[in-house]
Amino acid sequence: MNYHNVSFEAAYGLKQQIPVSRLPEVAFSGRSNVGKSSLINKLLGRKALARVSSEPGKTATINFYNLDDQLHIVDLPGYGYAKVGLSDKQRWAGLIEGYLKDERRNLGLVVQLVDIRRPPSDQDLQMIGFLQQMEIPYVVVLTKADKLNQAQRRERLASIAAELPGDPEGTVIIPFSALSGEGVDELREILGQLVQFAAKHPEMLTREAPEADGEAGSEDVKVEYIGFDAE
Repeated sequence: MNYHNVSFEAAYGLKQQIPVSRLPEVAFSGRSNVGKSSLINKLLGRKALARVSSEPGKTATINFYNLDDQLHIVDLPGYGYAKVGLSDKQRWAGLIEGYLKDERRNLGLVVQLVDIRRPPSDQDLQMIGFLQQMEIPYVVVLTKADKLNQAQRRERLASIAAELPGDPEGTVIIPFSALSGEGVDELREILGQLVQFAAKHPEMLTREAPEADGEAGSEDVKVEYIGFDAE
């Protein structure tokens, strides 16, 4: 893919505004202030394509970026910022849940961001649990890796697998630094593999409606917690 050929496409504040997928999609999820906009900018080779808000918790839309007309980069609203009104928190939760459950989405992957310096928050763990229940493929990217010295980094990398839910050996974990660019090549390789797979097997990205019999059903998985962080 040509990473020089990337542009902002649209922003949506309500789930019903989002059109049916026309390209494979990779969604980026994480807490406010985890460095999501900085990661997207570094990944796409732009300085300010994804705007870094002056106030945490102010990204109130799902933003779509077109990468070489082969892939949509989808920036989900940041969660976990306490100083936001209840109505906004509920709307954001419905927006994110609606997007992730939408059968019309050609969602190939969620990139879940976690700050490497501390254990995953309750909201991070709940989001990963939600992705597992919905059987949505994901990778975990550990942001701000440059903030730790080598000893601290080794300690956190040794701990993080045990702190995440699910199979630690089956979870792809990528340290990332927006300063040094660490992790960019690994992420680009994954995105390239997804685009190639989607070209050969477009039907594999179309998800069926969740079963209602209690196993990963639509009534069992919620993201209502988003934005309700007490910190």
